Amino acid sequence: MRKIITLIIFLSICFGFAQTKAIDSLSLQLAYQDQDSLKVDTSVQLIKLLYDINDFDRAIKHIIQSEKLSINLNYHKGIAEITYYKALIYAQRNDYINAVSEFEKSKALFRQLKDTLGIAKVNNSIGLLEIKRGNYAKGLQYSLSAIEELEKRNYTNELKLSYSNLAKAYYNINAFDKAIEYYLKALEIQEQLGDTEGVNESNSFLAELYSTKKEHRKSIEYYEKVLNSAGSDNDSIQGIIYPKLGGEYLKFNDYEQAKKYLVRGYNINIRSKDKASLLKVLNNLGDLNLQQRRLILAEKQLRKAGDIAKELDNKKELLKHYKLMKALDSTKRRWDRVVVWQREYYELNNELNKNNLDVDLNANEATKLELDPNFDKEITSPNTTNLEPTNKVSKTESKQKADRFKLIFYALLAALATVSTFLILIYLKRNSSIKYTQELEEKNIKIELQNKAFQEQTRHLESVNNVKDKLFSIVSHDLKDSLSSINGFIDLLKDGSLSREEFDNLIPELSENANSASLLLFNLLNWSKSQMHSLEPKPSLFDVQEVFEDKVKLIEQRMENKGITLVDRSLRDFVYADRSMFEIVIQNLLANALKFSKDGDTITISNHISNGSCIISVADTGVGISKQNIEKLFKNNTYTTLGTNNEKGTGLGLSICKELIELNKGKIWVESTPNVGSTFFVQLPKSKSTP
Repeated sequence: MRKIITLIIFLSICFGFAQTKAIDSLSLQLAYQDQDSLKVDTSVQLIKLLYDINDFDRAIKHIIQSEKLSINLNYHKGIAEITYYKALIYAQRNDYINAVSEFEKSKALFRQLKDTLGIAKVNNSIGLLEIKRGNYAKGLQYSLSAIEELEKRNYTNELKLSYSNLAKAYYNINAFDKAIEYYLKALEIQEQLGDTEGVNESNSFLAELYSTKKEHRKSIEYYEKVLNSAGSDNDSIQGIIYPKLGGEYLKFNDYEQAKKYLVRGYNINIRSKDKASLLKVLNNLGDLNLQQRRLILAEKQLRKAGDIAKELDNKKELLKHYKLMKALDSTKRRWDRVVVWQREYYELNNELNKNNLDVDLNANEATKLELDPNFDKEITSPNTTNLEPTNKVSKTESKQKADRFKLIFYALLAALATVSTFLILIYLKRNSSIKYTQELEEKNIKIELQNKAFQEQTRHLESVNNVKDKLFSIVSHDLKDSLSSINGFIDLLKDGSLSREEFDNLIPELSENANSASLLLFNLLNWSKSQMHSLEPKPSLFDVQEVFEDKVKLIEQRMENKGITLVDRSLRDFVYADRSMFEIVIQNLLANALKFSKDGDTITISNHISNGSCIISVADTGVGISKQNIEKLFKNNTYTTLGTNNEKGTGLGLSICKELIELNKGKIWVESTPNVGSTFFVQLPKSKSTP
């Protein structure tokens, strides 16, 4: 990269040296030439070189001298060329009135000389000047009238400027297809001439145009061309392009690429303190995080974007900010705020539409705007064939022209007054209609939001009612059976129907029923809480091995009674989650392994690290699970089967486990083979994850 920069500097120095040498050579020629038309031609060449290097003061000195000599010699071609360069210098100095006046004088002389190229150059320059001042329709006509002649002569420098400015004019009056056509033409010439700055500008505008036309892949292609041309260390261009490129990827939901470019753009613009580009980054990042349901981060970014948009008075980005804030508060169900954002969006949108009314009218014409054949057509009279100096027009003719101008002026003034009155009436009527429409829309939005709130509340109540019905069904069936069995044992003991020896033999069964009822109540309470949306994890770092030790103690007696062996391969390792929720999951998984294991089977507990997460497993060599039944696990529907000793369950344990693990940003799954055994896996993070 350093070599390329050195080469560019070297070539610039060589080019500057060559220009200086040419200027000195022409100055020397002028000093020794006779006072004739050849000297004027040499002077015009010198003026052109001085104009190209922006040495306007020296150029003006030569223009004054050459103009006097041309008038004395009656050399019309010299006067035309000198007047043209005088106009160019006025234009560069933003002296619009003098520039246009000199351009018109120059064009009149070129017409008398029938110099079509000279006329084309003047028209092209006037077109560029008018487009620069925002007079797009007028500037377009001048530039279009010059294009054909410039293309015929292959004047690449003039064509490059003409194509670029035509493209800008079409872009500003929303004639996007035409703008793309001329930017592509400009780009071709810029690449031929090695104009890197012009190539980047054309590629950037083409990217924006394709984005406006919703051709986002083409837009990305041209933005990437700008980045490739700029190089990897050009922060100023990257800071502008990265936010736009990230926004394009966001348009078709490529979140990874969008995030990559937006984060890069954010870092660059934070360093450079470029608020305009930072505003675009923040709006797009807010949109990205909103779509990915990271609502807290999205709100923080969007609020900062809103502050910057108001500070910079960037109404386009502020409008986007209002729209995104409306979507955010709608997602958060803050309906009162949604109404506020909708009103802000509506008012700003109306203001922008009103300000762009003239541009919209021009845009309607621009879709069919081509060169008017009668544009700038020379008005000739029978006696205008001789080349006469402009200062020899008779006083009578001047007076007649003045009278005609007065008449036209008064007629235009009257027409303007009539049209102004008519437009004011239309505006007042339109404003009244907009206000009425706005009030209706606000009322409709409020009604719609209220209906949505009612529907949401109804759905919630129905869900709660379903939870209640399911809860009573399970309590009345499974819990009743366990408690009835326990009550039956107690009644037999109380009536003396059982001997001491018989009671001792029945104690293990009584203990199993009590444990079953306890686990059943435990799962029911946690399941009902989760269904009522009241579970909120409180994560912290804790040791997995400690939880295994506590929960194994609870089932040691039952394992011994059932003849099952425990293999403990757990290691001391930490996870970041809600400990009480994790304990519920481990207790359920151990209870299930015990439930579906037979005498002589083995339960194995273990944990290990994988990709920065902790993987916990509970394996058994029990009856296993069929493929069809695996698909029924972890569902909200209750699904249960009897254990190897006819143990009962609610069918809710694994559903609760899944919900608790997912609340802690983890995963749970099972691998099983019938008559071989099952292994349940739990994956949890080892540290607090960043959004």
